[in-house]
Amino acid sequence: MTPDSPDPDAPLIRLQGVSHSYREGASSHRVLEGVDLEVARGEVLALLGRSGSGKTTLLNLLGGIDQPHAGRIEIAGQRIDRLGEPERSLFRRRHIGFVYQFFNLIPTLSLSENLALPLELNRVPPDATAARVTELLEAVGLARRADDFPDRLSGGEQQRVAIARALAHRPKLVLADEPTGNLDATTGGRILDLLSGIYRNEDQTLVLVTHSLQVAKHADRVLMLDQGRLAPPSEEIAW
Repeated sequence: MTPDSPDPDAPLIRLQGVSHSYREGASSHRVLEGVDLEVARGEVLALLGRSGSGKTTLLNLLGGIDQPHAGRIEIAGQRIDRLGEPERSLFRRRHIGFVYQFFNLIPTLSLSENLALPLELNRVPPDATAARVTELLEAVGLARRADDFPDRLSGGEQQRVAIARALAHRPKLVLADEPTGNLDATTGGRILDLLSGIYRNEDQTLVLVTHSLQVAKHADRVLMLDQGRLAPPSEEIAW
């Protein structure tokens, strides 16, 4: 089974016994311990946890940026833990979109050029690229700003472009790391509504890392990462 011809009934994400550590000086710190996880196609999953609990580490493992020290990670039928770095990079380029807290737009490129980049990397023809860029700028309400550069936009507008860029190549999986953490509450709420709406129209799977209960409310399912393990949130959490 390949990412281009997956079993439609299988989970998009399957983790089995995933563990990961990082070094602090001469010592090793275990941040994930035997994590098992399945995420259905089209699901929105929110990962909650304290700072340093391993949320971003788990997201990086799902995106193939890091490799687990133990366990297996399967995305769309592909064992990405078995891939070398060039193969993981190609897999990310084709099948995964990222949304970050600090936008990570390229400052020397216009909005249109930022959105076109993932399509060009995937060798999408110029006419199709231009049409997709126009479609996305209209979807995020920035069609008239296509030739502007990121520094001309507010934080909320930059995050809207970042979301559009993450979705440009129609990835199977979108990974969002604190996508509203650098925005005020009102703007953050609008960004979440936008992200949820566009993503559902594209029929994609979204894994959202956050420390905010308000953000987690947008998810179909919420899990808490604590002491290296995943579990449903405790009943003491006030939703």
